[in-house]
Amino acid sequence: MAEAVAALPKPSTAADGHFVPVLTICIVILIAWYIAAIPMNWVVTSPKIEAAGGGWRNVLAFSWNETRPVIPAPHQIVIELWNSVFMVKPWMPKSLVYHGWVTLSSTLVGFVLGSLLGIGLAIAIVHSTILSKSLMPWIIASQAIPILAIAPMVIVVLGSLGFTGLVPKSMISMYLCFFPVTIGMVKGLTSPDPMQLDLMRTYNSSTNQVLWKLRFPSSVPFLFTSLKVAVAIALTGAIVGELPTGAVAGIGARLLQGSYYGQTVQIWAALFMGSFIAAGLVWLTGIAERITLKRMGARP
Repeated sequence: MAEAVAALPKPSTAADGHFVPVLTICIVILIAWYIAAIPMNWVVTSPKIEAAGGGWRNVLAFSWNETRPVIPAPHQIVIELWNSVFMVKPWMPKSLVYHGWVTLSSTLVGFVLGSLLGIGLAIAIVHSTILSKSLMPWIIASQAIPILAIAPMVIVVLGSLGFTGLVPKSMISMYLCFFPVTIGMVKGLTSPDPMQLDLMRTYNSSTNQVLWKLRFPSSVPFLFTSLKVAVAIALTGAIVGELPTGAVAGIGARLLQGSYYGQTVQIWAALFMGSFIAAGLVWLTGIAERITLKRMGARP
C-alpha cells in the first residue's frame, strides 16, 4: 500500500513550472527600470532637485514622478493604464479600451485574410513545382521591404480608390501575417512521411483526398505555430497602418497624440495596451490549438 501511494504522481507546484522564473525576471526588470529612470530623467529633474535642496529622497521623488519624463517609472504606467481603462467609459475617445478595439478590429480582419492567403499559397506551392520555384522566392523577398515604406503607399493607393479606415490597415496586417502562415503551411503540408504518401497512392487516392486526409491533418501543429506568430505581427501591422493616416482612434493614434504633446506616460501606456492585446490573441490561439489537437486525438 505504501509503495502504491509513493508511486502516485506528486501534485505540481508553482516552482515546478514557469511561475517562479518569470516572476524573478519581472522583478529584475522592474528594479533595473527604476534605477535607469534616475539618470534618464536627470536632464528634466536636476533643476527641480537642486531647487528642493538635493538629497536622495528628492532625487527619487522627482525621477519617479515627473509629469513628462524621458522614461516613466513603472508605477506611472500602471496608474495611466488604470485611469484610461477602468476610470473612463469604454466608448469614450480617452479610453484605451476604445482605441484597443479600433486596432483589434483591423488586426482580426487582416489576420483572417492573411491566414487564408497564406494557406492558399502554401497549397498551391506544394502541388505545383513551377509555383514552388517561381513564387516562393518572391514571397520571401516581399518581407525584405520595410513595412514603414509600404504602409504609406498602400494607404495612398487604396485611398484613391475610395477605401479608407479599416480596409487599408487590414491590408497592411494581411501583408505582414501571410508570410509566416505560408512558410509554416508549406513545411506542414510536406511533413508526411514518404511511406504514407506511397500508401495513399496505393489506395488510388486523389490529390484532394491526399490533401484533406493526410497533408492537412499533418500540418495542423505547424499551422497553429505560424498563426501565433501571424496574429502578433498582424497587430503590429494595424498599428503601423494607423501612423501615416493621422488616425484619431487606435493604438497608433494614441501613440501619435502622445508624441505630439510630449506625453511619454501616455505613449508607454498605449504600448503596454498593445502588448496585452497581442498576448491575449496569442493565448487564445493557443487555446484553439489545444482544443483542435484534442479533438483530432492528439496526446496531451
